[in-house]
Amino acid sequence: MSDASIVCSRLTFCWPDDTPVFEDLSFTVGAGRTGLVAPNGAGKTTLLRLIAGEYRPTGGSVTVDGVLGHLPQDLPLAGELTVAEAMGVAPLLAALHAIEAGDADEEHFATIGTDWDVEERTRAQLDRLGLDDVALTRPLRTLSGGQVVSLGLAAQLLRRPDVLLLDEPTNNLDLDARRTLHAVLADWNGCLLLVSHDRALLDRMDRILELDRGEVRSHGGNFTAYEEAVRAGREVAEKNVRHAEQEVRREKRELQQSRERAERRAGNAARNLSAAGLPKIFAGTMKRGAQESAGRSHGTHTARLDDARTRLDEAGRALREEQRITLELPGTNLPAGRTVFHGEAVQVRHGDRALFADTGVDLTIRGPERIALTGPNGAGKSTLLRVLSGDVSPEGGRTRRSDGRIAYLSQRLDLLDSGRTVAQSLAAVAPTMPQAQRMTLLARFLFRGARAHLPVGALSGGERLRATLACVLFAEPAPQLLLLDEPTNNLDLVSVGQLESALDAYQGAFVVVSHDERFLAGIGVNRWLRLADGRLRETCAPGGVASES
Repeated sequence: MSDASIVCSRLTFCWPDDTPVFEDLSFTVGAGRTGLVAPNGAGKTTLLRLIAGEYRPTGGSVTVDGVLGHLPQDLPLAGELTVAEAMGVAPLLAALHAIEAGDADEEHFATIGTDWDVEERTRAQLDRLGLDDVALTRPLRTLSGGQVVSLGLAAQLLRRPDVLLLDEPTNNLDLDARRTLHAVLADWNGCLLLVSHDRALLDRMDRILELDRGEVRSHGGNFTAYEEAVRAGREVAEKNVRHAEQEVRREKRELQQSRERAERRAGNAARNLSAAGLPKIFAGTMKRGAQESAGRSHGTHTARLDDARTRLDEAGRALREEQRITLELPGTNLPAGRTVFHGEAVQVRHGDRALFADTGVDLTIRGPERIALTGPNGAGKSTLLRVLSGDVSPEGGRTRRSDGRIAYLSQRLDLLDSGRTVAQSLAAVAPTMPQAQRMTLLARFLFRGARAHLPVGALSGGERLRATLACVLFAEPAPQLLLLDEPTNNLDLVSVGQLESALDAYQGAFVVVSHDERFLAGIGVNRWLRLADGRLRETCAPGGVASES
């Protein structure tokens, strides 16, 4: 598999409305592990789909040398598909089982071909990715989001690919599943192109490709080495900008001084010619000569000023824009100790099984607690959030909520109407806020000018998160309890920082489900809960058990 590669040559892609995404993009990815990084909305997922052949280029070409495997972001989380169907082996297993039962129809043999060990290989891949307890006949709707991602990766590895494309493969994965993924990729010896916001995973890459402003740049080494290179480049760019600004100011001063000198010389010459009583023709010749000399001097200084401005523009383009969200949210203030949710012996069923232990779950949330809810995939964390929000009614136990509003952000960020623009979405939840104030607020969420009027359905994952946060945090009334389910999924690292800034300003209580340890460390969590084996436990710190609810 050492010859496996991806070659993009002058790749151009536009949406059906002629909105450009890439133009003349050229790069090569060879054997080894390559991470692809870029801001949300830059086109990472679109690029992977072009390489996978799901989209057709508007211009240029994509060449893949070897068998291709592609794990997309948007895996099915519901429906009646079984595990075997999702892995693409259901017809082979049906034919194999028919032959084992004595049916010698030639069509069964044709279906199997030489793949007589398909069931063993399928089981081995599932076991390898921590799905040893998942039956091939189990419906996908009974699996957690993390289990579906692991299943999707198992399906791609079953194809024995030479080239593997992974789009945010750590989404929804618990810590054990992430470690398993790290081990699988450590053994990979083909061509891997990975899109991820997971620093730990990106630090296991051999090189980083950066997609920025329509160009691809290659950086040897892992993500930490890439960050150091970017930081050093930014320092150089900032120095160049400061130097270019000084040049522009100096050239402006010299141009002004040149004008003033020319005006003084012209005035002195006119007075001297008048006093000398020279013939008009001679005086005119001397005047024209002085004007031409002044014009040449002015032209020289103007050209130097234009050159200085050009260098400033070039230095400014090389400087990466840092986009941060700075907010004040006094309306979300929640007095300390006020109870916003109380549940006793809460019990919920998922399919044919009880999610929680026979005694159910007890939980009290008071303001302004910052709670991290952790636990293995399939434990019922998302379901518990929906119980807290009131979207799911428990089948047993009692729940009580305060009068304050509760806002729930699901994994799919589907709270907003995709057909509305960002500005319309905010107007719908904050109708008494003046329009000028709404536009100023959206600008603080980095929706400036025309971007505030983009439809929600056209936003990238990071943009959709910012729009949702703006509408949730500034809704009337503001929420006193915020529930977030894997909020960093599909976000680039800049967007994760923006989310941290927004949560830092939030003054209510929140419960966040996340397997992203760096993110949890950055949002000031002061209470840790772990849901596992049907029981909700208080933990003093990640991994340390203190008490049981």
